[in-house]
Amino acid sequence: MFIKQIMSSVPITISPEAGILEAANLMKEKKIRRLPVVKGDKLVGIITEMDILKVQPSQATTLSVFEVNYLLTKMRVSDVMTKNPLTISAEATLEEAALIMRENEVGGLPVLANNKLVGVITESNIFDAFIDLLGLKRAGTRLTIEVIDRPGILAEIGQITAKHNVNVSSFAAYYPEEKKSVLVVRLEATKVEEICKDIEKLGHKVTHIAHYGIK
Repeated sequence: MFIKQIMSSVPITISPEAGILEAANLMKEKKIRRLPVVKGDKLVGIITEMDILKVQPSQATTLSVFEVNYLLTKMRVSDVMTKNPLTISAEATLEEAALIMRENEVGGLPVLANNKLVGVITESNIFDAFIDLLGLKRAGTRLTIEVIDRPGILAEIGQITAKHNVNVSSFAAYYPEEKKSVLVVRLEATKVEEICKDIEKLGHKVTHIAHYGIK
């Protein structure tokens, strides 16, 4: 899945010359937590809710509310924004975005195409994509299977589901220890007892069965 398929396109932006109160109000109105900062058609920064909170006086301040508001009205977005922010290409993959965001501890990335801002990808976009990829909104059954990590495992599982005329909607795997892996297989079926028996005949172990989207 590519960034251009899941990003929020036509992003809401703000000028570096705008006041931070304007930025704060815009984020509140649009229910977003970050704004790309653009000058002309060039991305020059990003400002987040946290950036604004950092420059607001603490509750222990001796300033009056009028003095606080006066000081805040004097501050520009360019004073507090992150300059030259991390970005990602619209042609990059979902996994790349997740890795960059996790390693750099950021909740969103401006998306560029031909050096122009075309969107924003956030944690929420990634969560939505994850749900779609795993088919969690569709009726079906999720099997967790402990297997020995060797070539041909997926083919074996596929042959069994084909034998029972059941479609596989998603596969995922993780590796709790060396030479062992756990498959998470989502099937578009609710009656999976015979499938599980055939899987275990091959020496694998079905450790968990969960049904989703069944009314």
